[in-house]
Amino acid sequence: MRIGCFKFSKPLPETDASYAFATLWPWIDVNSVGTLVLKELRDRFNAMEIARLSRPGTFFDFTRYRPTIHIQEDGIKEMIIPNTTIYYAKRHGDKDLVLIRMLEPHMNAELYIDSVLKVFKALNVKTYTLLGSMYDAVPHTRPLLVSGYNMGENIKDTLLKNLGILPIIYRGNSSIVNMVTKNAAESNIRVNVFIVSIPQYVILDEDYIGKMRLMEILNILYNIPVDKQDFEKALEQKNIIDERLEKAQEFKMLLPQLESAYDMRIRSIIREDENVIDTEMDEILWKSIDKDIGKA
Repeated sequence: MRIGCFKFSKPLPETDASYAFATLWPWIDVNSVGTLVLKELRDRFNAMEIARLSRPGTFFDFTRYRPTIHIQEDGIKEMIIPNTTIYYAKRHGDKDLVLIRMLEPHMNAELYIDSVLKVFKALNVKTYTLLGSMYDAVPHTRPLLVSGYNMGENIKDTLLKNLGILPIIYRGNSSIVNMVTKNAAESNIRVNVFIVSIPQYVILDEDYIGKMRLMEILNILYNIPVDKQDFEKALEQKNIIDERLEKAQEFKMLLPQLESAYDMRIRSIIREDENVIDTEMDEILWKSIDKDIGKA
């Protein structure tokens, strides 16, 4: 069975309503935070793969997204082709889950976007939540900031503020895949976007501190449990970062500036008067971004 450009390997599941969770690689998947969250949801709820793009080369340049290969003495055993895969999980007593790790297309983007939305319609998706992470001039010594927004009849602004979600005000370059978000909202699908800010000097293959921040939000909004082991992994990573940066003299000089900029950002949002400190905050942020502070 095909829906758009996706080939379904299993019969279309019957569902009254479902929640779709997605991340977009590589645009908003710094330190694999979104990928980790989707993997957690997939494993926790025993989600099964139900569909993938039938011809991923229609959308992806394989000199940029490289296939991986397994070679033994007698030749090629396996080649894994980059693809966008959709998973589905049946939850008893709650909305079913649709999980999709989207790769940013290099071509035929409109066809890609239309295909994703057709799948959402076929699976009766009622709420679409985009999860991700981006680098920011923030310190690792403060709670990670999460920025976001919602479209359609969705989470109330008061609840977003209680969750510590900061508003996104941005004008500039973006990914065409954001049309999935816009078109979903125009199709009466409720939309949430949550992006966690990662300190620009923290480079990890798997960032459990960032994952924990997003999982806390999903726990409150969608009753999704948080794994205690993730707390332990996050704490271990925090300790490693502290130890490595303790030896970096330049970073010791920069950290107070990052902390000051962070604190001013929070105060400005609480006071709802960002213009009062914009100039001072911007000066500190640009000084921070301009310095080569290495990585942890």
